[in-house]
Amino acid sequence: MPEPASIRIAVIGSGPAGFYAAGHLLKASESCEVDMLERLPTPWGLVRSGVAPDHPKIKSVTRVYEKTAAHPRFRYFGNITFGQHVSREELLEHYHAIVYATGSPSDRPLGIPGEELPGSHAATEFVGWYNGHPDHTDLEVDLLSAERAVVVGNGNVAIDVARMLVLAPSELAPTDTADHALAVLAASHVSEVIVLGRRGPAQAAFTNPELLELGELGDADVIVDPDELERGLAVADAGTENDVTSRRNVEILREYAARPPVGHPKRILLRFLLSPAALLAGDDGRLASVELTRNELVPTPDGGLRAQATEERETIPAGLVFRAIGYRGLPLPGVPFDERAGVIPNRGGRVTDVAGGSPLPGEYVVGWIKRGPSGVIGTNKKDAQETVDAMLADLSAAGGESNGSAAAAGARHVPREPDAAAVEALLRSRQPELVTYAGWEAIDRHERALGEPAGRPRVKLTRIEELLRVAAAE
Repeated sequence: MPEPASIRIAVIGSGPAGFYAAGHLLKASESCEVDMLERLPTPWGLVRSGVAPDHPKIKSVTRVYEKTAAHPRFRYFGNITFGQHVSREELLEHYHAIVYATGSPSDRPLGIPGEELPGSHAATEFVGWYNGHPDHTDLEVDLLSAERAVVVGNGNVAIDVARMLVLAPSELAPTDTADHALAVLAASHVSEVIVLGRRGPAQAAFTNPELLELGELGDADVIVDPDELERGLAVADAGTENDVTSRRNVEILREYAARPPVGHPKRILLRFLLSPAALLAGDDGRLASVELTRNELVPTPDGGLRAQATEERETIPAGLVFRAIGYRGLPLPGVPFDERAGVIPNRGGRVTDVAGGSPLPGEYVVGWIKRGPSGVIGTNKKDAQETVDAMLADLSAAGGESNGSAAAAGARHVPREPDAAAVEALLRSRQPELVTYAGWEAIDRHERALGEPAGRPRVKLTRIEELLRVAAAE
């Protein structure tokens, strides 16, 4: 058994939110021991499988997480699925606290006719496909038949998808884009990508660097119709007038609208005040066109603006549609879940029950599964700090109910068997192919070695069996 002062924490998920939480805990208390459980053999979450391959600087944040992983009071258990290999109740028997950090892995549907047609994809799947996520390795994206793609959404994911569709082979070559995607993207016939926003330019959720980057593409012009742009700006939005990012986005878009096309072989069109009403099939049963509804901005009682459909319609031919209108969390077995918001219900990071809103002792949440899919990678650091502060306050509280029974905030959960060896034995008995951090380091070395001859940061292994084979060799 551990010393009485030892505090054992389980973190479910190994993305930025999970690693920031682990880092805060290890730094805040010398008595904290952190075990991280991850469904995949590989860590880093969206930093590995969501950040665009041509953004290596963003991926360098993993150096921070590597320092956390090297801590003597940290352990990594990969290839462990929560709810399958170990239950919530079993973890509560072994840990003083569980931190759920599973993110928002699903997509939000458009909810329109034709959404399930071949050629219609979730951006989450496409991003996972070109990033080598094992869940999406076998996705079939027909880039050979389609010449026009439509991306629905006005955030950074929409821009990433649009950019990846028009990058020149020379721009893709030095990246860690999955090999299967590299081959298809290189042979792509897509020459035009239309990015649709249901609201106006001032309400777009792009960050300035992402929007600026479009103007630097080697093979694609960026097209913004001046009349459509100004129509979207005709109604003043008090909510964005003082927003520096929004104001700069509008400036960039006006620069694009005034810029004559260079004559590149591909182009990206940024369009606003349009919503897809239906996806229409061709004679072969595949997606052939998109019916759009023109919107207008109308004031809301709280002083904001909302997009309201007009009677004006437009239909454009398109062989591909990618919906990028937001991510959504998925419920975890036995853990409360807010279906409407797509998050684990919580107050300041303390998980609450759905019925009464009472905090559940020993259960906490961080990241997108806590607050919804918002912010950038760094946002998770402050978010995790809030949760860790709440957890440490509860852990230091005297008395209170234990063993998972309902209690007020400040109650401390007391596990039955907080023993490091016991929980590892349990996990190994349930999953003989458990991957330790040393196993991940073996995968990392292997991938980097594969990429080195071609001047690439790595060549990703995209099959679970491949990853496990390399990890087991360690």
